[in-house]
Amino acid sequence: MEKGYFISVEGLDGSGKTTQIMRMENFFKERGEPVYITREPGGTPLAEKIRKIILDKDSGNVYPLTEFFLYLACRAQHTQEIIMPKLNEGVNVISDRYADSSVAYQGEGRELSRTLVMDFNKAATKGTVPDLTVFIDIEPETAISRIEKMDKFKDRLEDQSIEFYRKVRNGYTELLKIFPDRFKRVDGNRSVEMVWEDIRNELLNLFTRRSRSNEV
Repeated sequence: MEKGYFISVEGLDGSGKTTQIMRMENFFKERGEPVYITREPGGTPLAEKIRKIILDKDSGNVYPLTEFFLYLACRAQHTQEIIMPKLNEGVNVISDRYADSSVAYQGEGRELSRTLVMDFNKAATKGTVPDLTVFIDIEPETAISRIEKMDKFKDRLEDQSIEFYRKVRNGYTELLKIFPDRFKRVDGNRSVEMVWEDIRNELLNLFTRRSRSNEV
C-alpha cells in the first residue's frame, strides 16, 4: 500500500489557514482519496490538554524553552498516535501547523537556537517530514489587524506584539531558503480564490512528482 501524502499548512495567525485547509480537504474528497485533518498543538486527547496550557493566558510567564518543550510533547504524541499510523494506512494527512511552526515561533520569535529547535523536532517526530508545506504569507500588520477583527477571545500566542510577528515571519522566510523543495510560499494578501488556486497547483505538482518517481 502506498503511503498517504503528508501536508502541513503554516503561516501567521490570521493568514487564512483554516479556510484553505477546508478547500484542501474537499479537493482530496473529490478525487476519492481518504483525507484526515488535524492540528498542532493538539490532534490527540493528551496533546489537546497540553494545548490548553500553552495557549492559556493564565499560565503566567512561560519561558521560551518551557513553551518549546510543551510543543514537543504535543508533537511527539501527535506524530506517533495519529500522523504516522494514518500515513501508513494510505490516508492523506493535512495538519494545521507542524514542526516548522516551532522553528518560526520558538526559534525566531522566542530567539531559541534554530539548530536546537530543529534537532529536538527531529527527535520528537522520528524524522517525519511533510511531503509539502504550504506557507500562507501575510504581512505582520495584516495578521494583527485580522486577529483584532476576530470575534473571539485572543489566546496567549495571538496576543503578541508586532515585533514578535515580524520575527516569526522572518523565521518562515528562512525556512523557504532551507527547504525550497517542500516549503512553498503562497501570497495570502490576495482573495481566497486566488490563494486557493496557487495551493491547488502545488497539490497537483506534488502528485506529479510522486507519479514520476514511481515511473523510475
